[in-house]
Amino acid sequence: MEKYIMSFDAGTTSERAIIFNKNSEIVSVAQKEFTQIYPQPGWVEHNPMEIWSAQIGVAVEAMAKAGITAEQIEAIGITNQRETTIVWDKNTGLPVYNAIVWQCRRTTEYCDALVSGKVNGDKGDIASIIRSKTGLIVDPYFSATKLKWILDNVENARDRAEKGELLFGTVETWLIWKLTKGRVHVTDYSNASRTMLFNINTLQWDEDICKLLDIPMCMLPKPVSNSEIYGESAPEYLGGSIKICGAAGDQQAALFGQKCFSKGDMKNTYGTGCFLLMNTGNEPTFSENGLVTTIGWGKDGKLTYALEGSVFMGGAVVQWLRDELHMINNASETEEIAGKVKDTNGCYIVPAFTGLGAPYWKPEAKGIICGLTRGVGRDHIVRAALDSIVYQVNDIVTAMEQDAGCKVGTLKVDGGASNNNYLCQTQADISDATVIRPACVETTALGAAYLAGLAVGYWKDEADIESSSKDYTEFSPKMPELDRNKRLKGWKDAVSLLV
Repeated sequence: MEKYIMSFDAGTTSERAIIFNKNSEIVSVAQKEFTQIYPQPGWVEHNPMEIWSAQIGVAVEAMAKAGITAEQIEAIGITNQRETTIVWDKNTGLPVYNAIVWQCRRTTEYCDALVSGKVNGDKGDIASIIRSKTGLIVDPYFSATKLKWILDNVENARDRAEKGELLFGTVETWLIWKLTKGRVHVTDYSNASRTMLFNINTLQWDEDICKLLDIPMCMLPKPVSNSEIYGESAPEYLGGSIKICGAAGDQQAALFGQKCFSKGDMKNTYGTGCFLLMNTGNEPTFSENGLVTTIGWGKDGKLTYALEGSVFMGGAVVQWLRDELHMINNASETEEIAGKVKDTNGCYIVPAFTGLGAPYWKPEAKGIICGLTRGVGRDHIVRAALDSIVYQVNDIVTAMEQDAGCKVGTLKVDGGASNNNYLCQTQADISDATVIRPACVETTALGAAYLAGLAVGYWKDEADIESSSKDYTEFSPKMPELDRNKRLKGWKDAVSLLV
């Protein structure tokens, strides 16, 4: 009887279940979008119960499509949208508030006050202290201030949390807790490292930061490695118990799924946002150019760290074209539309719809379209939207090059938008680097599958993974340097209007 690994890919706009075989091939996939909630400008929420019901639904669907039973699933690996914050009642299992999504900027003012020393008096350089412990900058992007907001603004939440009645978790914690019917409350190192509460040097929740933000430590999950057996799913959900034994935040999972096992390896994921990570080995590297330090993964008692730059609006820009501007019917159209015109006719879009991420870190920024003339039409705007993704990624590539002290020659890419050949070729041209796209661009889910499979011996080791799939497409830079520099200058001029 053939065995498989199933990944839960709990994304920002949809839940997916993907079943892989030992050759890293997709056997079955199911997907369901869920509701995006925008209570106020700059606020983004999800319904945690909808996340759960959608995820378990697509898992059942993926198994049914392939005729696979629980007995044939060796393990479940989970990868998830990071930083998104959920608080729930540990007795009823009901959330006390909607999940506050990583994109949400509601705590911007508090973060500014924290950095300026207005919170709990001036106790020195809070930003430097937090960065040295967590690897992160103080920003509403991360989970800590979202959690504080819930405790401060939901009736009786703080009192209940202090009594031990409430639990906190990012999305993988929530799904594991639900899958095990409340028996397991854990978070993996990679997700923990994105909360701004976790000391990446000691691998423990930081008592001083929790005290500073007034967060009861009793509600925090147990930190665990990214590849070990956490527990088993309750049999009634999937027709039998299945080991849950791999978990990683989506970007770290993609780094692993792209087989970036060596120091200096790097990848970019084009998802709702864009996330560029570089493997920095077994010691944390601190950026001088607006990047953050994070845990890549912990496995077999060893840690791998990474440098990361985050773009808040990547593929979400294409969603905006579809859902708000109604310029396209689906994302796949954009490649053809962009190819209808030779350039953007001088138009630039800076999609700071939820602020600007790395390397600028301007949470208060708002999106702009500039360079508009009477000759700019729909095709130019669609092309400019795709180009905006490329430029934002290139800003991070440049920062990586400055931190690493060397030119980036190769960039591995994945995520849904990487199927767009125009996007990949333009990225190669603007970044002056060879872009490599694997045959299976679902490397986020694949990374979670690898981590789970290693924990149960489905794959023996990283060498076994390396040999499982080698197909890829290369995009080499073709743009003349003069054209590249001209286009980059236009982008920098556009961004300068915001920063």
